Amino acid sequence: MFRRKHSSNDDQDHAAPQEEKVKELRAAIGPLSGHSLMFSDDACLRRYLVARNWNIDKSKKMLQETLKWRATYKPEEIRWHEVAVEGETGKVYRADFQDREGRSVLVLRPGKQNTSSHDNQLRHLVYLLENAIINLPDGQEQMIWLIDFTGWSLSNSVPIKTARETANILQSHYPERLAAAFLYNPPRIFESFWKIVKYFLDPKTFQKVKFVYPKNEESMGVMHKNFDPEILPEEFGGKSKVQYDHDEFSKLMSKDDVKTASFWKPDEKTTLVAPEPAHFVAQAS
Repeated sequence: MFRRKHSSNDDQDHAAPQEEKVKELRAAIGPLSGHSLMFSDDACLRRYLVARNWNIDKSKKMLQETLKWRATYKPEEIRWHEVAVEGETGKVYRADFQDREGRSVLVLRPGKQNTSSHDNQLRHLVYLLENAIINLPDGQEQMIWLIDFTGWSLSNSVPIKTARETANILQSHYPERLAAAFLYNPPRIFESFWKIVKYFLDPKTFQKVKFVYPKNEESMGVMHKNFDPEILPEEFGGKSKVQYDHDEFSKLMSKDDVKTASFWKPDEKTTLVAPEPAHFVAQAS
């Protein structure tokens, strides 16, 4: 969860072969255009390579599946007014604070579930994933999830189908976007739900899940290493009394929709098909 410092020489030694892998993957996926080209920048290719342990064939397959999914699902075209009803209770929202590394934070409150539509719940989550990403500061590629279990019970928990599809979308189409997920004070009965859900998670995602209990000094220490207690909401053991305001959040999302539309607006570079990188192929052979 915490970055280990390396010397500049170590960074350079690792960077060179990694950049070659990025070039190989770009050559393997071939020409792209439009949103697919915009999506598949070097940082994106690197995340898919990391997710598949730098295996070109596996990374290519994973990325191609994502590009196919994005072409159909069109997550960058979802707008707040389409999913706003899902957010009325604040069951999922982007926080107005970041962790100590400046990463976007999604707050999830499953006890605030207010709808029953599997498809709309997923679209709402995907919208907020895209929103969290577009609001990441320069130099950051990952987000944090804070999950508050206040009011949660098996009776109002999401169906297993939705939990499984959520894990699939996050792992398959947003690899290496999650830095950590903090599950704050889950009730004991959650254990039976977790025993099922954890089998949907790949090992890398599983390792990013942290259980935090307010009466456990060690786990609270992990929270405070990641968050300033002054800005952390009270429901997560912090001191901030900030509350979710749906009207204010809707105004923010409406502004972000304009930013999103501008970001994905095609220009001359993205409407032209990228040339086949023949020199990359030669290097990979």
